[in-house]
Amino acid sequence: MQESRVGYGFIVMASIVIVLAGIKSASAIIVPFLLSLFIAIILLPSYNYFKRRGIPESLSLFFVIGFFVFSLALVGKLIGNSVTEFSANIDMYSHKLNDYYIAIIAFTQEYGIDIPVNELSTLMDSKKIMAFSTSILQSMGSIFADGFVIMLTVIFMMLESTHFSEKISLSNRNNKTMMHIQNISQKIKHYMALKALMSLVTGFIIWVSLLYIGTDYAFLWAVLAFLFNFIPNIGSIVAAVPAVLITLVQLGSFSAFLVAIVYVVVNTVVGSIVEPKVMGRGLGLSTLVVFLSLLFWGWLLGVVGMLLSIPLTIMAKIAFDANTKTKWIATLLGTGEKIVEIEKEKK
Repeated sequence: MQESRVGYGFIVMASIVIVLAGIKSASAIIVPFLLSLFIAIILLPSYNYFKRRGIPESLSLFFVIGFFVFSLALVGKLIGNSVTEFSANIDMYSHKLNDYYIAIIAFTQEYGIDIPVNELSTLMDSKKIMAFSTSILQSMGSIFADGFVIMLTVIFMMLESTHFSEKISLSNRNNKTMMHIQNISQKIKHYMALKALMSLVTGFIIWVSLLYIGTDYAFLWAVLAFLFNFIPNIGSIVAAVPAVLITLVQLGSFSAFLVAIVYVVVNTVVGSIVEPKVMGRGLGLSTLVVFLSLLFWGWLLGVVGMLLSIPLTIMAKIAFDANTKTKWIATLLGTGEKIVEIEKEKK
């Protein structure tokens, strides 16, 4: 009996490795599909709203897709101009940042603290740090190079969503299975729509704040804040780094400190106070799971995998939580708040 369990465990692990290898080799197909899926999920509430108002299905789809394409083109144009201008001035910014490194090293040496200059310069390459954010946005732009295919996939997904539940109910007479699928689908749509809204609010506040302070390429850093808000805990820190460094070399240490305060306040208020109240605490992931999922999905699907790592892990958590046999996995992925609540009740 024990040997059969061990053999079954090895078969399961081998199957997982084969599936992951297949996903990685087919990432050129899977990444656009996943991107289309998440775009469709985010746009579905607007599409359903128009349909409930009595607007024909084709017209509702035209309004939603038209507005999305127009917004994407406008944002792409603004980002493209900012990235081009920023790339042209990147050497100037990196030289100014190097001056700050030299000043810090000179300051520490006055107090007898020797910092290895060569190792520090290798570890903190100013040019690479400055180019970090633009490389992410350029990677996203390369994915949207197949924009026509992605848009077609989104359109077909949204059209299919109307009859998807009916098809499942007809093909499967097990009402319990149908309830599980509907529950998972509703939670995923709820999470993605609200997370996109919270990310949009975060990006807008960052944009207005940076414009007021006078930071260059404020819109670029706002888009980065929007994208990285999908990654809790770690994302806000990563998104803040280029904005703070640009402000430091452009306007000085006090303005850079103000930018850092803005990021901390916005992400604390929106991420820790508003978001849990709006979305509920049940979908939270532990910090370790957030970090590991970032590494895993980044390795499997590249830059887009990193940005979609948390939504993908949340989807898996929702699916595990919907089944009593796999609920323990969802508990392991969570923040442990239920355990804290149980301990409080015992006291």
